Amino acid sequence: MCRPQHFAVTYSINPWMDPQAWAGEGDALAAKAAQQWSGLHRALLKAGVSVQLVDPEPGLPDLVFTANAAIVLDGKALLARFRHPERRGEEPVFAAAFRNLQARGLLDAVVEGPQGLALEGAGDCIWDRARGQFWMGSGPRSDKRASKLVEKTFGVRCLPLELVDPSFYHLDTAFCVLPGGELLHYPGAFSAAGLKLIHEHIPPEQRIALDREDADRFAANAVGFDRTIVLSSASEGLRRNLEQRGYKIIATPLDMFLRSGGSACCLTLRLDHRSQAARPSALVAAE
Repeated sequence: MCRPQHFAVTYSINPWMDPQAWAGEGDALAAKAAQQWSGLHRALLKAGVSVQLVDPEPGLPDLVFTANAAIVLDGKALLARFRHPERRGEEPVFAAAFRNLQARGLLDAVVEGPQGLALEGAGDCIWDRARGQFWMGSGPRSDKRASKLVEKTFGVRCLPLELVDPSFYHLDTAFCVLPGGELLHYPGAFSAAGLKLIHEHIPPEQRIALDREDADRFAANAVGFDRTIVLSSASEGLRRNLEQRGYKIIATPLDMFLRSGGSACCLTLRLDHRSQAARPSALVAAE
């Protein structure tokens, strides 16, 4: 994770971002964002998660969204390439952070993708442990052809899903594979072909479709481990659905980060995914 010391909405690269609205009360909003980030951090630590921190950097307000830093599987990190120039300054910071993790023995390898091929980390490329594959969002941020790079790097299948609603510009804003293999998703975020692909690989009883209200809360932008789901907020109906499936729900408000188009999942990056589960689940976040 990365503390939101320099977090602010200073530019707009998605529909949630309104720099003018932020500037009007920036100090108060920044203080509230710091409080909410600390709430998420405490909730994860209390749940037994191990967290690594990357130092914040001036001029990089979105560095806090570490999910976009890289894709990590089997101790290997494939570093992100950002589409928008506003975020490209994060690339060398994240690269140095991952080299440091490698030097400390927390990662085995760090791989740099080619320039000119947009691939915005785990925010757009989600590991599905139940099916032993990645799902990748394509269109707004990541290039569809980047799925082949993911397959070559990690030796597992990567299925691209076209995103068609600008409000759900990264896959993790509308798609979350839960620890038991169920899918939490907002169908309106995907093209017809993308939905067909989801339906072909995930049976109906494992698909939990969000309505627009929960989708706009970024309920799908959740962190799941063991039988626990950490998110910003959820409707009572969604909460009951998840609890009936055996999940413990931890809600910790993150609406300040929604102003930049992010929430719980965006603020963390898991480093311990394995293509073949060999040890107990633990979340390690790096920003």
